[in-house]
Amino acid sequence: QIVRNSLATGIKIISKIENLEGLQNYNQILRASDGIMVARGDLGMEIPPEKVFLAQKYMIREANIAGKPVITATQMLESMINNPRPTRAECSDVANAVLDGTDCVMLSGETANGDYSEEAVTVMAKTCCEAENIVKHNALYNSIRNSTINRYGKMSISESIASSAVKTATDINAKIIIVFSHSGSVARLIAKFRPAMPICVLTPSDRVARQVTGILKGAYAFIVDAGEANNTLIRDTCDAMKTAGVAANGDAYVLVMGNTFGPGATNTVKVQYMECSYWDEDETDRQKSSAQRAGRDGDAVKGCSIS
Repeated sequence: QIVRNSLATGIKIISKIENLEGLQNYNQILRASDGIMVARGDLGMEIPPEKVFLAQKYMIREANIAGKPVITATQMLESMINNPRPTRAECSDVANAVLDGTDCVMLSGETANGDYSEEAVTVMAKTCCEAENIVKHNALYNSIRNSTINRYGKMSISESIASSAVKTATDINAKIIIVFSHSGSVARLIAKFRPAMPICVLTPSDRVARQVTGILKGAYAFIVDAGEANNTLIRDTCDAMKTAGVAANGDAYVLVMGNTFGPGATNTVKVQYMECSYWDEDETDRQKSSAQRAGRDGDAVKGCSIS
């Protein structure tokens, strides 16, 4: 808190847990922090090495319940400092960090002064993708939601909206979640519930965009003009996702937004469908699109909202 008081507004604090004292006071540190870094190397010097994995699982789980990003670091692919290929144990270590629930994995010596820095990044990315493919997102969602309610008695309004958005996206097999976020708080809450699909965060703040991309699991930020029409922003985002191959025409997506663009304004969850000319089509085409959707899934509703 002393550090936070000396910082400018909006700067986030990531606390690095690397000794026994930090582990013993972890819950207090977590409450005062915006995120956690699990530094296994130094921590393994202070506690028995056979207990490091327990500490890692504990810290990641608590951060998941609190809805704060967690970074797992140190000796992830240590052998690749001097070798072009990792050991099998190192690949398993990276994968298990993902399965534990970490938001990020971090390389250090492998890229800072290693002989095979590019190869190390490639191996880590491929390993993370393989681990992500076997994550049971629905079970993970239920676990985090139930643990949150058991821990705190209830969820906040913003948490409930985020939880509903992820549940809806999972149930209808939506391809993306689009969220308007001025401060990034709703985006962080959506990421907390671990959706299987990408989270597209539309924000007018370049600072929030930097804080979202690369540290929130599955989140990608787009800097937008707060004065621009919402329909235009949504259309451009959908076009970008289709170009990237993430979604196609006719796919469902979930939209999380508020009546106004500002802090604390999020109060709406909508389900909509991607159409190649949805925003410009005339009434006849619009009716035809609705009929096609009705034939596909029995739902002729263009957009369903929960306000």
